Amino acid sequence: MLRGIFDGDAELYERARPRYPSGLVDALVRQADLGPGSRVLEVAPGTGQLTVPLARTGSGLTAVELGPALAAVARRNLAPYPRARVEVGEFETWPLPGEPYDLVVCATAFHWLDPAVRVPKMRQALRTGGTLAVVTTDHVAGGSEDFWVEVQGCYEWWDPDATEPGLRLTPQDDVRADTAEFDRADGLGPVTVRRFARDITYTADQYIDVLRTYSGHRALDGQTRAGLLGCVRQLIDGTYGGVITKRYLHELITAPAR
Repeated sequence: MLRGIFDGDAELYERARPRYPSGLVDALVRQADLGPGSRVLEVAPGTGQLTVPLARTGSGLTAVELGPALAAVARRNLAPYPRARVEVGEFETWPLPGEPYDLVVCATAFHWLDPAVRVPKMRQALRTGGTLAVVTTDHVAGGSEDFWVEVQGCYEWWDPDATEPGLRLTPQDDVRADTAEFDRADGLGPVTVRRFARDITYTADQYIDVLRTYSGHRALDGQTRAGLLGCVRQLIDGTYGGVITKRYLHELITAPAR
């Protein structure tokens, strides 16, 4: 199953995956009113990209990570925070403790969870008045705009069966979080969506590392992946002076438990 593919190189994932914008973290901390008396459950933390800043609030934090190698790196990153711990397991079957949480959050991994289980179980884990939060991440139009048009040729050549010809990035104003699943869920109040856009500049090596953490790229056979990444590298180094800028849009979706 593809959702377990990230565990194959946890150190690369830790090095390459971007952290979340401070504005998003601050908004989540304020929304959930986190502090030393709070209890937090994070689902699918990876190596701790969101976990570490949440642990800095002093909250008691439990993170449930499917991949044992990812969990090991997350534990290392959380070593300065004695109230934070990581358990290895599948959230859908992980036994909820008796005491509920003030915040249950899943960042850039919600789509990997079983749709029949994810929202009801996250709600079940919350106290009344607690916060359910999901962070989505999209690559949107912006940054090195010409590069993102040209690099599509690499994908059309090396992975034509999985590539839509002429595909272009969506402008960030046209991206809207789908909140229907939260709107119709039992036990949740009104949904709020906050948006955070940012640009990150990568060297060719850094961007290739990012691509190597994506499930679709990891699932390619070795020859195809090497050809695709070589094509991307040649374009960055040969046409764009060795650096490109990628625009991310993060959406923070929250709803109170009632």
